[in-house]
Amino acid sequence: MSKNITPDFPFNLALIMKKILLTHSYLLINDLKQFKLGQPYAPLGTLYAASALKKSGFDITFYDPTFANSANNITPEIISANPGIVIVYDDCFNYISKMCLTNMREVCYRVIDIAKNHNCTVIICSSDATDNYKLYLDRGADFIIIGEGENTLVELTEKLEWENITDYKNIKSIAWKSSEGIMVTSQREIITDLDNLPFPAWEMLDVEKYKQVWLSKNGYFTINMVTTRGCPYQCVWCAKPIYGNHYNSRSPLNVVLEMKLLNELFDPDYIWFADDIFALKPGWIEEFARLTSEHQTVIPFTIQTRADLLLSDSQIKPLAAAGCVRIWLGVESGSQKILDAMNKGITVEQIYEASVKLKQSGIKQAFFIQLGFSGETKEDIQKTIKLLIDLMPDDIGISVTYPLPGTKFYNDVKKELTAKVNWTDSDDLDLLFNNNFSPAFYKILHRYIHKYYRFRQALYFTVNFHKKGFNTKTHMKRILLTPYYLFFTILFKIRLMILENAGK
Repeated sequence: MSKNITPDFPFNLALIMKKILLTHSYLLINDLKQFKLGQPYAPLGTLYAASALKKSGFDITFYDPTFANSANNITPEIISANPGIVIVYDDCFNYISKMCLTNMREVCYRVIDIAKNHNCTVIICSSDATDNYKLYLDRGADFIIIGEGENTLVELTEKLEWENITDYKNIKSIAWKSSEGIMVTSQREIITDLDNLPFPAWEMLDVEKYKQVWLSKNGYFTINMVTTRGCPYQCVWCAKPIYGNHYNSRSPLNVVLEMKLLNELFDPDYIWFADDIFALKPGWIEEFARLTSEHQTVIPFTIQTRADLLLSDSQIKPLAAAGCVRIWLGVESGSQKILDAMNKGITVEQIYEASVKLKQSGIKQAFFIQLGFSGETKEDIQKTIKLLIDLMPDDIGISVTYPLPGTKFYNDVKKELTAKVNWTDSDDLDLLFNNNFSPAFYKILHRYIHKYYRFRQALYFTVNFHKKGFNTKTHMKRILLTPYYLFFTILFKIRLMILENAGK
């Protein structure tokens, strides 16, 4: 029951409460790269919102459009649920949902249209809406939640349910339209006690759909979790519309208890911890490793972290003991000049050192690479390629610098932005500002590095095939694809040379 309502009313509250339909705007079919990859993750942020509303006693219907063919699929859901309030609450933990993609914005717009046609009050919470609340209000949304959403959502929904008010100025972190124009209230305090939050409403999600896609495309099933919120580092290109530079952590026990629950409910093969930075708090990993063993919940998992945090065995050993099998490092560039310009706070030497330590530990490593940062030269690009070939990570992910509102980098280049200021989907990768090379050059460079890296990786696997761990089906597949990788490496190299000469 909502906290400001006594439980001994002489009538059925369910008869007077407005029903709530909760959804999000990410459709897998609108993101072709991710659709082909077949690795969909549950909308964690949305499920946290659902659990917060349920804890406060609201009548919720959850509609998950991840596998829908169109935004219009929500229409029969609205007709069936007959809600008074429709909430579009995007996942603030998935890097794709945080990218402010126009495909997601268009889905949200369509949901607003449909919901308003059915006389619903519409609430929006997302990274894009936080940055561009006017766009969503102009489209017809009634309220925008700015930043972290759970507490704001509960308070706003309570006001809409139980109080006939038109002045929302006392509710922090919202934007809405009034007769005075667009109103924006003061910022709400970030939630610091994450253990006090209920677990995501896993019981409302059809996990089997996710599991079937994972198994059919990859042969295993990975489920996602978070142990922290936010990141204290200040890379100039990193957008933080939800948590800013705050960093708060769940206790190791709280995390292990959710892992135990997920293991009992869904039996995942792996866990993907979607934290921006995993286990930054001193002593956290050691306690986590102890508790996973104590509760017999050692499930293989993958994390994201920084190279400079892996230079001590006090980090790597307990990670391995707890079940960490792969670490994604935000390497970004092999050029120290570019790393410094990004305010990344790491050195190329630290990347090399961390890579060696991970290989010694048996934990696989994967690198995030970012091309196209302002001032990047051919020499900088060559240093990045050299780093990849020298260290030969297990996998790579390559992106192009994407200026997002609220970042120092965006402010530096906003005068150069063209009419297009957002990517359409996660594989768009358009360079949206002026740099030393053209957007077309970076499109091909992205493909070239991928194919060249795979070619060199296949050669590496061939040379080491006789060694333990180098004769799996994955290794054999890569080795057999060596001619394919070589062909496209040469093809894309020629295209790069043509584009480079055309730009001179």
